[in-house]
Amino acid sequence: MTVTTGELEYNTEGTVNDADLVVHDAVVMTVDEDNRIYENGTVVVKDGLITDVRTTRERDRACDADRLVDAEGTVVMPGLVNAHTHLELTPLLGAFSDLNLMEMVGGMTAIFGHIAAGEYDYLTEAGYELAALNFLTGGVTTVNSMDVRPSGGAETFGEAGLRGFFGVALSDLFWDIPVDEQFNRAREFIDDYHGAFDGRIRATIDPHDDWSCTRTLWERTADLAADHPDLLVHTHLLELEASNTMARSNGAEDSLDLLDDVGLLDDRLVAAHFRLADDEDIQRTAEANASVAHCPSIFSYWNTDGDVQWTPVPELRAAGVDVGLGIDDHYWHDSYSLFGEARQARLAANLKRSTGQYDSMGLVRMLTIEGAKALGVDDEIGSLEPGKRADIILLDVEKPKFTPLTNIPAQVANNAAPADVETVIVDGDVLMEDGDVKTMDADAVRDRVETAVDRFESETDWELGIGGSEPPSTMDVVRDLPKRGPSQLLGRLAFQSVRDKYPF
Repeated sequence: MTVTTGELEYNTEGTVNDADLVVHDAVVMTVDEDNRIYENGTVVVKDGLITDVRTTRERDRACDADRLVDAEGTVVMPGLVNAHTHLELTPLLGAFSDLNLMEMVGGMTAIFGHIAAGEYDYLTEAGYELAALNFLTGGVTTVNSMDVRPSGGAETFGEAGLRGFFGVALSDLFWDIPVDEQFNRAREFIDDYHGAFDGRIRATIDPHDDWSCTRTLWERTADLAADHPDLLVHTHLLELEASNTMARSNGAEDSLDLLDDVGLLDDRLVAAHFRLADDEDIQRTAEANASVAHCPSIFSYWNTDGDVQWTPVPELRAAGVDVGLGIDDHYWHDSYSLFGEARQARLAANLKRSTGQYDSMGLVRMLTIEGAKALGVDDEIGSLEPGKRADIILLDVEKPKFTPLTNIPAQVANNAAPADVETVIVDGDVLMEDGDVKTMDADAVRDRVETAVDRFESETDWELGIGGSEPPSTMDVVRDLPKRGPSQLLGRLAFQSVRDKYPF
C-alpha cells in the first residue's frame, strides 16, 4: 500500500480547467494495483471518465471545471460492486426474519411460484424501486441480480443512473413454468436490455443453480450462451449438499464436471456461494478463469448445516480466482449494507477457522475491484484510475465513529455503513449529493412500497405488522407451492441418494 502526500505532475492529457467534475481535498483510496491512498487528493472527471488522480493543488480549489466538489472530511473511493443479489421481494424486508428454515423456504418458494406465473407485479416493481434507492444511498453503484422477471429491475436501475447486470432465472425443477416460456423470456430480455442505458445495463444468462436444473436445462443454457458469447453466465454453485447429488443424477461426477461437460466452465461463469468447494474444485475454477461471489451474511443467518465448511475464500483468492462480495437476498437477513458483508466475511471466516483470514485492504478490494473483475468489467470500474468510468462514492468521515482517522482500509471494512455515504457518482453523473438523491423520488418510492405491501397482505394470508410477521398456515403454503417441478426435484435427489448409498 502506498500513501501519497507529496506533489505530483498534472496529467498531460487534460487539465482541471476543461474538466466536467473535480473532487478535491479528500482522502482518496484508489484501490489501484498498488492500493495507493492520497492523504489530500483530487479526482478529475471528463466525459464520464476519470482523467487524473493525484495530490490536490491550490488551483484545484478554484478551477473552471463545470462542477467543483470540496470533499474535505471525506474518503473518496470506488463505487461498491454487489456481485450477487436478488431484488424482487425487497418490500418483504422483515417478513422472513423470525421464521424457522422450513417456514422461510416454503413461504419464499410459494411466492416465487406466483411471480414466475406473472402475479404480484405490483410487489416486484415496488421492490426494484426500493432496492435501487437503498443501494444507491448505500454506495452500491453496480449490482449483479438474478430474478424471475428482471425487466423492471433493468428499467429502474437504468433510470436511476446505476449500473447493473440482470438475467432471467431459469429452472425446470424449482417451479412449474414451461421451459420454453422461460427461455423465450430470457431471449427477449437479452434483446431488449443488453447494453441499454448507455451500456450501464447488461444482460446475463442465469441458470438458477446446480440442484434444481436438469442436464437438459444446462444444455439449453449452453446453447443460449453460445448464441451470446459476450454475456456472463450467473448461477448458484456448490451451495448445498444437494448440489453434487443432483449433478450425479444428471450423469456427471460433480457440479463442476457437469458444467465442464456442457461447455459452461469458463471465464464467463460467475458462481455464487461455492461453499462446498474442495481443493480440486478450486484448482479447476482457477484454470477456467471462472469467478465467485461470496455472500457471508445469508449463510450466517440461514445456515442449513452447521457442519458444512465455510466458503474457502482465502484459498480461492490464493489460487487466482476473482472473488467479489454479494448481499444475496437482503430481505432474508434485513440488510442492504455491502460494507456489512466485508465485516461479516471476516468475522465468519475467523470464527469458522482462525484469526487473520483477511487483511482489511483485501476486503476493500473484494468490495470494489475484485467484484468488478468477477463481472468482467475491471477495465471500466472498480478502482479510481485514469481511463476508467467515474463510479465514485464519498464517505463522510467527520464523525466520532471514524475518530481518529487511521487505518482507513480497516475503517471501511469494519466500521463504514450505508449511512456514511454522502455523495454517489456514476459515469461522472452525480446521483446523490450530501445525502440528497437526484435521480429518484424517495418519498414516492416509499409510498408505492407501503401500498404494495398493503395489497399483498390483502391478497394473501401473510400478516406483516410492526411487531413481526405471521406467515400463512403450513397447509396453505403447501397448497400454494409449485407441484410438478419440486416433486421431481425431491424424487431425483432421493433416488440418487439411494444409488449413492447402495450402488447397483
